[in-house]
Amino acid sequence: MAPEQQRNDKLGELLVKALKARHFDAYYCSTKQAAAQQIISLIPKTDVVSWGGSATMEAIGTIQSVKMGGWKVIDRDSAQNKEERFELMRRALLCDTYLTGTNAITEDGELVNVDGNGNRAAAVTFGPKSVIIACGMNKIVKDMPAALSRARNYAAPVNAQRFDIQTPCKLTGACADCKSVDSICTYIVRTRLCKPAGRIKIVLIGENLGF
Repeated sequence: MAPEQQRNDKLGELLVKALKARHFDAYYCSTKQAAAQQIISLIPKTDVVSWGGSATMEAIGTIQSVKMGGWKVIDRDSAQNKEERFELMRRALLCDTYLTGTNAITEDGELVNVDGNGNRAAAVTFGPKSVIIACGMNKIVKDMPAALSRARNYAAPVNAQRFDIQTPCKLTGACADCKSVDSICTYIVRTRLCKPAGRIKIVLIGENLGF
């Protein structure tokens, strides 16, 4: 086993304990294939499912599996125009299971999410009955300052490249703490505990996934 995998497996065990101590349901999977199976097993067939933008969920194939697997879905990408897309994003807040990623998790089990529109941050906080978060081990950081730094100085500039926006970080690759109307750092949410217990389910993956 490669040294990095050994480290991920050991740290993953510690993180599961830290997350459970904060009332999250938590799982560690060494591979993205195992993680995809774990996530699917957590979604009842009767659930209405939706998701926020998540490169990790896309990379492990979960979104496609849900679309093809017989679940009723709320898919904003099926919208015909901006108004319909916005309405689907609103409806997603009342789905049964919401799938998403996260920008960072601290070693003691706190989450940080930076969001442009706020739909993903809102769903994690309140709305969907169940939230499933997929997180590669590259997003694990020491503490809260490191989590905030990762979200603003790495995740946001990388994600900015994916969108048709005009922000300083898209142009330079570095955070400028901007107040642009296109900013994708509108909402910064720190999730300290899960309430009610078990509503948020975190699947840690022993690979580098997402941004």
